Amino acid sequence: MDWSKHQILEKSSVLLLLGILITVAIGGLVEIAPLFWLSSTIEKVSGMRPYTPLELAGRDIYIREGCYLCHSQMIRSLRDEVERYGHYSLAAESMYDHPFQWGSKRTGPDLARVGGKYSDEWHIAHMTNPRAVVPESVMPGYPFLAKRALDYGDIADRLTVLREEGVPYTDEMIKDAKADLEGQVDPNAAAIKDFLARYPKAQVRQFDGDPSFVSELDAVIAYLQMLGTLVDFATFDAAGPNLR
Repeated sequence: MDWSKHQILEKSSVLLLLGILITVAIGGLVEIAPLFWLSSTIEKVSGMRPYTPLELAGRDIYIREGCYLCHSQMIRSLRDEVERYGHYSLAAESMYDHPFQWGSKRTGPDLARVGGKYSDEWHIAHMTNPRAVVPESVMPGYPFLAKRALDYGDIADRLTVLREEGVPYTDEMIKDAKADLEGQVDPNAAAIKDFLARYPKAQVRQFDGDPSFVSELDAVIAYLQMLGTLVDFATFDAAGPNLR
């Protein structure tokens, strides 16, 4: 084999750089170009919906307090992860997340399927003093969440901004955002049926056990209790029956 032509590239940094750029450009086109002919790269899974106003407020607090730094929300399709946490995460489960909470570090367990795993009382105790329920926990306590009233005066604006990002909040959802947030912690609310029509599978109750006001803890627990509960994995089939 004649290596003389190959030595031309090896001895010229400019030609070598040019060759690298051409190779990377071709590879990039092969990877990216097909995406322009796809309407979506995310499968549509039945059951997914936008966050309720209360869940969204809880998610914002979750991010504000840096919970994502120790807890991921993405179960990989590896046997040990599936056996520990449940069904592997679907891309559709994060389609309304801005930003998504996949994470890459697990000081604490993955929370993608934490919804319904523990009672509200467990979450109250855990947020107040983590070692009361998990002795080996290194998580700091957040007792102030139960004492701090939730600031949701701008909740309709938050939904409006997310709609600009592609989240399918309707005019009705935005108009009733404040009432929906308050109604989710009041099982006796008059418009609860309309609320559940807008947000199927939403849980309605006093999450922190204190009916005197809507606390930040109400919002955080509402968010945690819905994680992983929207898709029915007992009937999910990646081949199609659950897809639309």
